[in-house]
Amino acid sequence: MAKVTIIVASTRPSRIGHLIGDWVKQETEAFKGFDDVELVDLAVLNLPFMNEPHHPRLKRYVHQHTLDWSATVAAADAFLFVMPEYNYGYNAELKNAIDYLHQEWQYKPVGLVSYGGVAGGTRAAQMIKQVVTTLKMTPIFEAVPIPFVHQFITEQGTFQPNDIMTTALAATLEELLRVSEALRPLRQTPSE
Repeated sequence: MAKVTIIVASTRPSRIGHLIGDWVKQETEAFKGFDDVELVDLAVLNLPFMNEPHHPRLKRYVHQHTLDWSATVAAADAFLFVMPEYNYGYNAELKNAIDYLHQEWQYKPVGLVSYGGVAGGTRAAQMIKQVVTTLKMTPIFEAVPIPFVHQFITEQGTFQPNDIMTTALAATLEELLRVSEALRPLRQTPSE
């Protein structure tokens, strides 16, 4: 059994990340490699900026929103971040969601679906790799950069990928599952 959690990072009122997230979820469910696919939209999750009094490494959470977020992240075997690029970097809400926790992220692979202008979010993707590796996550090489993203939004308000993006996501899912299985022994506690 392998569970992947898709995290839609953008929370802007005019955002399009949730449209891309819907496509990623649909493709991931069709992939059949993961037994469970969950989509978490940070705009809906609405975590406040870090307000826990203790370091996340201690897992001494006092707020229900943190306990719920901890359970969501702990249950996943792998992640896909659907993330925009803001000013050559990733957005603050994604960093905040990551920083809330520590052990829950460890030994889990992460695939990156990034979007933006000419660079397709690749600069943000490169920057976040430093953060996730500090938490013992494994960013995979395969990725889905989406350049000039607005041209792929239809008049009906859906995301319409091209064949390159669909092929890239399929390769990302294959590798995400492979690395998730390779890291599984490290995720298991001695009692398992």
